[in-house]
Amino acid sequence: MKTILGKKLGMTQIFSESGESIPVTVIEAGPASVTQIKTQENDGYDAVQIGYGEVKEQRLNKPAKGHFTKWGAPFKKHLAEIRLEEGEKYEVGQVITVADFEEGKKLDITGVSKGKGTQGNIKRHGHHRGPVTHGSKHKRLAGALAAGTYPSRVFKGNAGPGRMGRETVTVQNVTLVKIFADRNVMLVKGAVPGGRGGLLRIQYAVKGREE
Repeated sequence: MKTILGKKLGMTQIFSESGESIPVTVIEAGPASVTQIKTQENDGYDAVQIGYGEVKEQRLNKPAKGHFTKWGAPFKKHLAEIRLEEGEKYEVGQVITVADFEEGKKLDITGVSKGKGTQGNIKRHGHHRGPVTHGSKHKRLAGALAAGTYPSRVFKGNAGPGRMGRETVTVQNVTLVKIFADRNVMLVKGAVPGGRGGLLRIQYAVKGREE
């Protein structure tokens, strides 16, 4: 499946020919290099490993350096595996760029959401707040979590305060609006997970739900 790695640069807007404002996310995608070919015989499955982002040799540990040297691939900061569709062929050192994608196609984009730290149940889960009248002690508290007599404990998985954000999130069927091949930049409609500079995995949407 056509896949590339990139980083989020920010958001802006463009205008269609009819004058409609379209919010877009600017992504610097690739170039990504093929760093390893995995086969059914050697690894038990067929896949391709791609790398993105330049990294100095002295910043790699010995296992990583040995991996790149063994395959004769350039040193890369980020690695990811992509599954192969029937008939797809790749070679080590092959470069994947935004020019390999088509404008108007649907994409699935995966990234790590912004971390919000420890938050209360209202912000984290969208709970209703308590009465704001005089004497109320439960304006933003979670309220009762369990009965006192039985079961006399709080069940696991109850929605409550805790760490929020910094989770792997995938947005599906995002429209690829514009490609600037000379700058390795693509514009996609709407927002994608993460903050500026966050690593993203961009691939064509799964067949059957592109529309």
